[in-house]
Amino acid sequence: MQLSKRLQAVVELVTKGKRVADVGCDHAYISIYMMEHQIANRVIAMDINKGPLERAAANIEKYGYKEQIETRLSDGLEALNPGEVDTVLIAGMGGPLMQKILLGKKNVIEQVDELVLQPQSEVRDTRVFVEQLGFQIIQEDMLIEDGKFYVMLKARRTTEPLSQKKEIYNLYGEYLLVNRHPVLKSYLEKEKRQIETIIEKLKQTPSEKGRKKQKELEEDMAYCKEALTYYESSTNH
Repeated sequence: MQLSKRLQAVVELVTKGKRVADVGCDHAYISIYMMEHQIANRVIAMDINKGPLERAAANIEKYGYKEQIETRLSDGLEALNPGEVDTVLIAGMGGPLMQKILLGKKNVIEQVDELVLQPQSEVRDTRVFVEQLGFQIIQEDMLIEDGKFYVMLKARRTTEPLSQKKEIYNLYGEYLLVNRHPVLKSYLEKEKRQIETIIEKLKQTPSEKGRKKQKELEEDMAYCKEALTYYESSTNH
């Protein structure tokens, strides 16, 4: 089973030997890949749409994993019972929808050890939300595919009270910054150029609304520049 670069990076965050819920499984490519590569020992592949789930079931049968991968028609985690899985994997959905899914079955999430998420939007809010749920982000990855930047994260349940993260870590990811992830650097450089361009345009046509927007952008720029200092070899954080 061949996966895209994005999905491959998501799967590589899953801890081996777990029971995994593949939420929004589509055609079950991730589920099949996890069995092929002995990453999961059991998978529950779930999707809200009947068509993709039927294709998922056909793919699972074709690859010979009917015993190890179960398909369920499910709106989010609705068809999942507490204690059935150790890891919940959700890839390719917007951050707000991800949050809604995870909040929808709190009794299930309370018995999950690990979350592996790849939010398509609202990455900052997703990071904050995950830690509010009682999970600690322990690893992140980032890549460019077809000109778009993607972030994927792994979070583990913790009983320790988590101290409030610096906003720069919420925005860009502590793991990515501390490890000077090269793709994050490309993202920051692109963001810096974009902010500079918009600020210049706002300066050319002054207005009250424009001044307010400029102030917000200057705050964004300050965070962006601070993040780029992580890539200066002499800087310690």
